[in-house]
Amino acid sequence: MSGTSLDGLDLAYCQIEQKNEQWFFEIVKTKSVSYTEEMRLQLQNALHLRADELLTFNASYGTWLGTQCNLFIEQYELKVDAIASHGHTVHHRPEKGFTYQIGSGQHLANVTGHQVICDFRTNDVSLGGQGAPLVPIGDQLLFSRFDFCLNLGGISNISFNHQGKRIAYDIGLANMILNHITKKINLSFDHDGIMASRGVLNDDMLKRLNALAYYELDFPKSTGYEWFLKEVVPIVDSINDTIENLLHTAVHHICEQISHQILLYTNKPTSTMLVTGGGALNSFLMKTLQSKLKGNIEIITSDKILIEFKETLVFAFMGVLRLEQKINVLSSVTGARKDSSSGVIFEPS
Repeated sequence: MSGTSLDGLDLAYCQIEQKNEQWFFEIVKTKSVSYTEEMRLQLQNALHLRADELLTFNASYGTWLGTQCNLFIEQYELKVDAIASHGHTVHHRPEKGFTYQIGSGQHLANVTGHQVICDFRTNDVSLGGQGAPLVPIGDQLLFSRFDFCLNLGGISNISFNHQGKRIAYDIGLANMILNHITKKINLSFDHDGIMASRGVLNDDMLKRLNALAYYELDFPKSTGYEWFLKEVVPIVDSINDTIENLLHTAVHHICEQISHQILLYTNKPTSTMLVTGGGALNSFLMKTLQSKLKGNIEIITSDKILIEFKETLVFAFMGVLRLEQKINVLSSVTGARKDSSSGVIFEPS
């Protein structure tokens, strides 16, 4: 799994089984591979590559993914049935009928010698869906004991049951804006939100971020790096203020948008919400979010492994469901014409 926050590649070795109609999992081993600055810039700028350049990068990145998988497998002497790969999203334009994750499945399969399942989004988009979010199938089948599942990666997304169906959508910003701000002073991220906690609100920035048109759209909806680059970066870069104040304001914006959405759909005195993704490790962000939820939601953060590798686990689970020809993408979430068993299977040669 490689996400929009561009910190690196996450690998998880998972054991998944079904007993009496119920699914169980164990995350056995994990590894994170940080991107070099060169690779991070390549991925960040891939959006602007010509078609032939992008296809070349797709192949080389797939080969690189295979090499990283081999190192992981060898390090822990793992017995592998199959590899499920999300790849890295470069283009996500469901309104134009396409989405594109680089990391060639055939190159990955050939380098590792293992069966590969990837390209989980395209089929849903071809069925009129958003191709996102995909994690809610895992929320429904692996984490149903929680009322809400919130993921705080580069963007924030939420999943919950509503009127008998699973609903999920991208709320909006999360780590992407925070990391953009810290890069202004050559920091990868604001550890524990310490810098943000020292700042004060910039009312103009908060007002402009809260007024972004995306927040007015009804679900199903999804967003990504293109939206961030076009709509958010110009706002942040036009504000003349300290890094601490920019971070503080961004955290409040993130938490206001999340709490607004959750409180709309809270229908009992106290609900439980599982929070995962890198943002769950940001103490100031979590404290701010808890404050804005007004005591109506009990925030639950699991162990650090699940916080950091839940999305990776779910793509492994989606790979299992695809191999079993079971539904792994929910139309109630994506807006597609029907549920589907999505993902393309590549055999090594």
